[in-house]
Amino acid sequence: MSRTLTWEVLEDLMMELKKKGATISPNVINDFRSAKLMIKISETEGSKGDAEQKVEEYLGSIESYLINEAQKIFSSEIVDQWLNRIEESNTQIDVKVIEEQKFVTGVPRDQKWVRVEPYANLTYESVKQMAEESSLSVNLQKDGHILVHGQPEGIKEFLKKMTAEATKK
Repeated sequence: MSRTLTWEVLEDLMMELKKKGATISPNVINDFRSAKLMIKISETEGSKGDAEQKVEEYLGSIESYLINEAQKIFSSEIVDQWLNRIEESNTQIDVKVIEEQKFVTGVPRDQKWVRVEPYANLTYESVKQMAEESSLSVNLQKDGHILVHGQPEGIKEFLKKMTAEATKK
């Protein structure tokens, strides 16, 4: 699940409401800031549990407020479209391709790489199979993440396959 994508969709909705003349509560603005901070905290190693719970609380509160405001301004079809966008963002997997030239043990300098955190339907075996289909190499790291590396075209193909697999219901 991508909390960052959900946050961005809610931010887009807030901007659309502002364009239509809606006044956004200062508490909601503070919740946006707090959610963004907690998302960054939850992305650091070892700080998953409480931070993710707080992110869920903030995003839920923001979503409730914004949808309520949207129902006052927009037609039900437009509100449904926003709800669908929010739902889609909740089902997307957040994969970050690291473009920095950091040294990673076992990865040649001319190759790109991504770190993948295994999920219920993205096990090590399934990630390894998708990576090999894209002519990529796979290393299991000590922290449980999977390091996938290879040529940029292969990484792009792998990310598309992985996203499709992760979003299957």
